[in-house]
Amino acid sequence: MQRLLGCMLIIISLVLAAPADAAAQDKATAAAKPAAVEKTRQKPAAAKSKTAADNENGAAPAAASEAAPAANAPADSLGADDTQAEATDTTDVAADLEGIDDEEPLSFHQVLKTKFIEGSAGFMSLVALALVLGLAFCVERIIFLTLSEIDAKRMMADIDGALSNGDLQAAQKMCEQERGPVASICRKALARIAEPIDNIERGISSYGSVEAANMEKGCSWIKLFIAIAPSLGFLGTVIGMVMAFEQIQDAGDISPTIVASGMKVALITTIFGIIAALVLQVFYNYIVSKIDHITADMEESAIKLLDSIGKYKNQKG
Repeated sequence: MQRLLGCMLIIISLVLAAPADAAAQDKATAAAKPAAVEKTRQKPAAAKSKTAADNENGAAPAAASEAAPAANAPADSLGADDTQAEATDTTDVAADLEGIDDEEPLSFHQVLKTKFIEGSAGFMSLVALALVLGLAFCVERIIFLTLSEIDAKRMMADIDGALSNGDLQAAQKMCEQERGPVASICRKALARIAEPIDNIERGISSYGSVEAANMEKGCSWIKLFIAIAPSLGFLGTVIGMVMAFEQIQDAGDISPTIVASGMKVALITTIFGIIAALVLQVFYNYIVSKIDHITADMEESAIKLLDSIGKYKNQKG
């Protein structure tokens, strides 16, 4: 139970961490936009002041322009450069405004949150709860089974070598140092080594069933949530259709805009329920594969252990 609660807290913390990151990103974007706006405001002002200064510098008496036509040539080129610079500034301002007006694409979490709310947050919370609880059981089983896996072939080779040398205590110590159901079965069998081989075999079979049940603990809950998630989605579909027909009845019309909201709720709840079931199904199949692998190791190790015990008994004879 403690492992299950810990897995639930980890999953919830990961889910809550995503909104914080999205909020921080939105704040950074909002803080950057005023600076860009201020920059676009400063550029036209600077362009106007520069143009005014150029006009003042370019204004000269008509007599001086007639007396020195050669001196006016650089001034004309300067005026053309100023006009080009002003056009460039105007282009930069337009580009900055266009960058501000463009909306950034929504992140996956923002889209997910929006669809979650559109699918009726109160009802969708049931689907999310089923997913979180199912994932908590899955993570707990995966951790338990991963810790239960050992190198069974190496351990059985060491036990067989110790029993061949007549060192029963060394074989028992090897079983105590290892974890998992394979080591537990070997430890129980070696504790009854003085009994007949048939009693030892029955004991191994009985204790193997107990260990198999321990490995499958919690899997029934995972299967329950796999069945509940799509059922809640289909229930949301029915509720959405009822909402659509109620809107048609109230409006007395069958226009698409009237029934769109109800149909949207129906489809979104169905999608989320199926996604939750698919995610849990993948984890459940992975857990079953690990259980099958450990069970195969248990059966193979039990056969090898009985052979080693038979050889040990013959030596002690």
